[in-house]
Amino acid sequence: MTLTRRRQPSPPSRPGSAAAGPPPAPEYTIDELARVAGTTVRNVRSYQDRGLIDPPQRRGRVGIYTQAHLGRLKLIHHLLARGYTLANITELLKAIVEGHDLRSILGLETAISSPWTNETPRHYSYLALARLFGRAISRPALAKAISLGLLEPDGLGYLARSPRALAAGAEIAHAGFALEDVLEIIAQSRGHFQAVSDQIVATVVRELDRFGVGKLPPPQDVPRLVDILWRIRPLALVMAETEMMRALEISANKYLGDRVAAIIEHLHDEEGGGAKP
Repeated sequence: MTLTRRRQPSPPSRPGSAAAGPPPAPEYTIDELARVAGTTVRNVRSYQDRGLIDPPQRRGRVGIYTQAHLGRLKLIHHLLARGYTLANITELLKAIVEGHDLRSILGLETAISSPWTNETPRHYSYLALARLFGRAISRPALAKAISLGLLEPDGLGYLARSPRALAAGAEIAHAGFALEDVLEIIAQSRGHFQAVSDQIVATVVRELDRFGVGKLPPPQDVPRLVDILWRIRPLALVMAETEMMRALEISANKYLGDRVAAIIEHLHDEEGGGAKP
């Protein structure tokens, strides 16, 4: 691709003298800029109208764009590919002008929006699910698993977003528990887990809102907040697991302690009865 390089006329060099200075930076007409950036002239004009890129230099009736314009266009396309809207991009570029580092801002966004699990979803056929659970899965149980988001219809089979959760359910089913009962426990616990999760995230939101609701933190505070957001993930899981184990221990002692004592007493009575002549 040939780029148009425009330069001011320079005085002729003396014979035998080497050209002085670096070559001039590329300059583009709007058609050339759109072609090099992989976009359309219409988009370039639209971004310019929105203030996302600066107006070109005017040379007569021709607008001349520079490498700075090309770099800004590439940045806009990168952000659009990440799912940002033009309104979001406008705010990001405004933040950059105000002194924020784009990498820090994107790091904050990544820390907030990245998935909280690194599990890879897995496809299962119905027969594979039956083998996993060691039994045929009833239609009501299958519908319940889908409604809970544990399974998603995927072609002729099903997609499990969390194969680990599915494997855990299968282990419980192999222990003799009804699959329907396990699914009901998950359904009832969802609200409790969501309430706790809301409280954890609300704590982070309050920290962000110290700088103003909906406003970016000062540039010097962004790295600290990114670090907090990444560190809170494993810490929240540790807290949840610890509290779950504590609650299970209390429940086991509360509901099973008397039964275990009764079983032991019954066995003792049987042994004593067997010893009598």
